[in-house]
Amino acid sequence: VDWLFGKSKTKPNGKKPPAEEKKQYLEAEFTKVRVVDFDLKELVVLPREIDLNEWLASNTTTFFNLINLQYSTISEFCTGDTCQAMTACNTIYYWYDERGKKTKCTAPQYVDFVMSLVQKLVTDEDIFPTKYGKEFPNSFESLVKKICRYLFHVLAHLYWAHFKETVALDLQGHLNTLYAHFIVFVREFNLVDPKETCIMDDLSEILCAPAPPAPAAPSSPAPSPSSHNHVTER
Repeated sequence: VDWLFGKSKTKPNGKKPPAEEKKQYLEAEFTKVRVVDFDLKELVVLPREIDLNEWLASNTTTFFNLINLQYSTISEFCTGDTCQAMTACNTIYYWYDERGKKTKCTAPQYVDFVMSLVQKLVTDEDIFPTKYGKEFPNSFESLVKKICRYLFHVLAHLYWAHFKETVALDLQGHLNTLYAHFIVFVREFNLVDPKETCIMDDLSEILCAPAPPAPAAPSSPAPSPSSHNHVTER
């Protein structure tokens, strides 16, 4: 599985996305919607009595299932016609097969490759052991990092290409909470290179802050969400 450990295969799109000046998912009416309002940091910190690899395995499997489920809610809108490339912000993601062959594929093809690969890994007893006493492989952390990088690509595409459909289904609270939980988790254990996630830093900055308490009385105006509306090019 050495081919799984390659560097990030992302590439700037080269042209300004048409909606770059206004990202709907950064608007305050949407970012304030969460499913939970407690500190997500408390959910991700390694419990004292739990082995690190066990904790990484449990959380990674859970995120895979939740992100797969979240994508399935809009999958009918993510087609080869609507999403001819796997894009997020100013980035196109290419798939590299086990021989290292580069493939530009549609978004649904890319997501299918991701989910099929991750499903294969998390159900492999030699990689994600579930039987007592069975050791995790030396490559385990590298594989978890690879999985998390791919799952981030799917989340980024959901926001970039399918946020309108998510709002229409009234599922933005679930997506926001899932995204924030995932980002706090990968930051806690340094699982995804910040250069990879920087394309969504503007959203992460808003969602990963503790949810603001309900206002008790009028006060000074809140900062405009447009102050977070920047695009990081790479």
